[in-house]
Amino acid sequence: MTPNLTLTESGPATGRPVLVLHGGGGPATVAPIAEHFARTARTLLPTHPGWNGTPRPDHLTRVADLAAAYLDLLRDRRLSDALVIGSSLGGWIAAELATADTEGLISGVVLMNAVGIEVDGEPIQDFFALGARDVAEYAYHDPERFYVDPATLPAERLAVIQANMAALRVYSGGPAMNDPALRPRLAAVTVPTLVVWGESDRIATPAYGKQYAASFASARLEVVTEAGHLPHLEQPARTYALLDAFAAETGRR
Repeated sequence: MTPNLTLTESGPATGRPVLVLHGGGGPATVAPIAEHFARTARTLLPTHPGWNGTPRPDHLTRVADLAAAYLDLLRDRRLSDALVIGSSLGGWIAAELATADTEGLISGVVLMNAVGIEVDGEPIQDFFALGARDVAEYAYHDPERFYVDPATLPAERLAVIQANMAALRVYSGGPAMNDPALRPRLAAVTVPTLVVWGESDRIATPAYGKQYAASFASARLEVVTEAGHLPHLEQPARTYALLDAFAAETGRR
């Protein structure tokens, strides 16, 4: 059953489809990526069910469920040659999409500081145990630039953040943020894959990212210096140069 998705579409209808998948922070964290590609591409930016006040149907409990919903979205819209870009949890969803796409609808996958696999000696930081100050310290190269004191936020905004965290916990399964069964399946993925990693990320380290890239039969790892868990926010020029080059390499149109 395909859920009713909250979806923002932008860009020319005839452009290459670009599906942008957000992480735990919600769609605002990847909106700049969608805006960047909307100049030339048909860009789809969904809000995962359960984020920002959207309903989460009872049957959506796993990342694989989200991946299935987005694969149905591509089918329903008759979209092919799709470039899928996922950040953090969105990268996990993108990896699942790549394993599930038996029809060749996807022609390129970008994982940006993705979570989702199990790597010995490189556990994901327990995001749920971190306070706002710790999140900034672990997630950003320049934490002072991005830290927001929760005491300065209105109650409504705090309630949304708490609900988003609850949804993240459901889909991710808790602090480990991985599916032990995912990594072995990545070796069968043949779609071109780019793994982008912020060098200063301490939520999921560059060593974890290196192992993520190595899990695919053929994936390229690009490390962005002076950036953390969201490299497109801290180093947009460097990050978009990588994304644009990969999009040009992989597009069939």
